[in-house]
Amino acid sequence: MASDLEMTSADFDARVLESDAPVLIDFWASWCRPCLAIAPSVEQIAAEYSGKAKVYKIDVDAEPALAERFGIMNIPALVVFKGGKIVDQLVGSVPKAAIAALLDRTL
Repeated sequence: MASDLEMTSADFDARVLESDAPVLIDFWASWCRPCLAIAPSVEQIAAEYSGKAKVYKIDVDAEPALAERFGIMNIPALVVFKGGKIVDQLVGSVPKAAIAALLDRTL
């Protein structure tokens, strides 16, 4: 996983809630096979949407308070924030096109 996509609770509010661009968060865990399956797509989306949207990954085992704060019960969970609020989300292993469509709806 690209380390520049990693997000922690220490920088969450500044990088996500205060962002002027839409933000896609991938809530995941290292033991979650569907999470690992979509990881390459999430990383590709991060590169392709650079300058239009921000993409981060949150390990729910390392950051359980963030997962709880946003009601994440199942992973992978892809959550889009805009203007400091959740505006869209998907749960489960989805194709790259579905992830792109999720972001496109907020641009």
